[in-house]
Formats: sequence, C-alpha cells, structure tokens
Amino acid sequence: MIKIEDIVKLGPVIPVLAFDSADQGEHVSRALHAGGVKVLEITLRTDAGLAAIERASQLADDIVVGVGTITKPEHCAQAKKAGAQFGVSPGLTKDLHLAAQDAGLPLLPGVMTPSDLIQAIELGYEIVKFFPAQQAGGVEMLKAFYGPFPNLRFCPTGGITAESAPDFLKQPNVVCVGGSWLTPKATVAAQDWAEITRLAQVASQLRAVEM
Repeated sequence: MIKIEDIVKLGPVIPVLAFDSADQGEHVSRALHAGGVKVLEITLRTDAGLAAIERASQLADDIVVGVGTITKPEHCAQAKKAGAQFGVSPGLTKDLHLAAQDAGLPLLPGVMTPSDLIQAIELGYEIVKFFPAQQAGGVEMLKAFYGPFPNLRFCPTGGITAESAPDFLKQPNVVCVGGSWLTPKATVAAQDWAEITRLAQVASQLRAVEM
C-alpha cells in the first residue's frame, strides 16, 4: 500500500478532477499522464466519479489514482473497491479517519484552522490538505502555521492557479499543491487533449522546497 508521504513526492501538482462521464475521465486522465502527471484526484462530485476512478487506475502501471471529496465514511470502502489508492477529504472527523483505516485507504485530510491541525496531529497525520487554501488565507496563513506546527506538511488546494502555484510551492511546509487549472472546462468540453497534456507538462516542471 502506497503511503501519502510517497504520493506527494510523485509530482508538484495533483489535479483535482470532476468528470461528466467515465469516457471523459479516461481521455483527460490519459492526457494528464502523457504530460508527466502521475497522481490524479478524481472527485465524487459527480455520479461518474467511481467509474472514472476504475478506468483511470487501469491506464498505466505508474499512475496513482485517488478519490476526492470524501465526506462520508462509506465513501472510503466504495472508492477502494473502485481502485482508488488514496483518499482526499475537505475536512476530518474521527469516523472518517477510522473508515479510511478500515478500508486500507491512505487519507489526505482537509484542515483549515489551528484546531483542525491539532486534531489531525492527534490522529497521527503528518501531511494534510489545506483547504480552501486561497480563501482561508493562502501563503500568509501557511507561513503563520509554520511557527506552531513546524513538522506538519501541507498540500494546499482551493483557488490555486498556474500563476500562484509557485508561491505556494516555495513555502518550506508545502510538499505539493492541488488544483483544477490543468483541466479548464472549455478545454475539456472541446476535447482538446493535447492542450491538457501541454498544461500537465508545464505543471510537472514546478518544484516544491524540500523540508
């Protein structure tokens, strides 16, 4: 079972994806992988989520597919069955934590406040998702977290763009970022897979600071 600490080292950007169909998910996932993106977060925001995870997880031996927007304990087992190798949640509860453990699904839990961070640490997490990153204070908030929580590492997600991603990745407590800018809605609708591959190639060249 791959660990979160290994997953976040596979690339500087984890694309956050929501698909209208499994076919769309397969095309986009293939295009991202062709551009060097090895980790995908396919969310449960649409009915096609689980089917898209199943398709994407079979595309290549070196692709790591995670399930995003886990908000209920039962999502963990469902996603694991579909082939997800890790989970991402916008928040964290003890029930969600236990369900992920029971399913054998490594979890990247969402945090936003100092109390969230303390709970995550108490449950044994060393890497968390800062969400919604931009709306919750962005880079300045991450700088503020670094003082009282110097050993906690973050994957900021939410409102991050191609322009702002480098600033986040410069922070000593950031290991990678999550974002949807690699798959613009208009580009996906136009089925311009070559453009998505190009955006993936650019994103793959970004670098996080080693902590």
